[in-house]
Amino acid sequence: MNDDRKAGGHAGAPDSRLDHDLYRRELFRLQTELAKLQEWVRAEGARLVVVFEGRDAAGKGGVIKRVTERLNPRVVRTVALPVPTDRERGQWYFQRYVAHLPSAGEIVLFDRSWYNRAGVEHVMGFCTEQEYRRFLQQCPVFERLLTEDGILLRKYWFSVSDAVQEQRFRSRLEDPTRRWKLSAMDLESVTRWEAYSQAKDEMFGRTDTAEAPWYVVESDDKRSARINMIAHLLSTVPYRDVPRPDLTLPPRPPAHGYRRPPRDWQTHVPDHAGTLAPGTAPDGP
Repeated sequence: MNDDRKAGGHAGAPDSRLDHDLYRRELFRLQTELAKLQEWVRAEGARLVVVFEGRDAAGKGGVIKRVTERLNPRVVRTVALPVPTDRERGQWYFQRYVAHLPSAGEIVLFDRSWYNRAGVEHVMGFCTEQEYRRFLQQCPVFERLLTEDGILLRKYWFSVSDAVQEQRFRSRLEDPTRRWKLSAMDLESVTRWEAYSQAKDEMFGRTDTAEAPWYVVESDDKRSARINMIAHLLSTVPYRDVPRPDLTLPPRPPAHGYRRPPRDWQTHVPDHAGTLAPGTAPDGP
């Protein structure tokens, strides 16, 4: 399977972005369902792991943000591990990921995962050929152990064309608020497009199993990718609406003589907003 395609050569790619109003309405509906899923996971003591993989600038971070933005951070955690330390390099490869697996009643989203070894580490020469081959052998066994223990494991690959990836890289270069999202390693991936494609194909061939299948998300259109991925995730988990206790806002009791201290007793943040003229501040996202 090779879903990482050259521009213009992929049948079925969207011709235009999903309508913004339609996107916002459906996203809110899906986020409402995610909140129900969260409560079911907590009530049932379930453990859900979602792996987000794909090329640089494929839109993984944007999807994770939309998944988590209305959920409880005490239930839903995002794991984005840095470069391994010297000590971690001396461990069993999967060991540092095991430490971040969910306990009962938790959801963990891996923003990149143990599949680093099958992708960037292999292509960039950060691991040996023996370590790479051992990973391909052990990974299906590792994931089978997770699922046999009751962990719900979902793996998503975000597929982006070379033209759209380049466009997103250029946009990051020009945007000072997103420049941090671009590294020399990301730019190196442009010159190694085919090597990453070959690595991804072999990874799929060895780790797309019945216990832990891969699901491909077409991500040239970010809005559609977010909607499609969330809708699919919800469709694969047998959650139900958990009844919540009825909550009533109590009446505010009458005042008993409390007097607020003078404002000059405290240091207040300057009113920067009050200095803005209409139309001078950009609209939010």
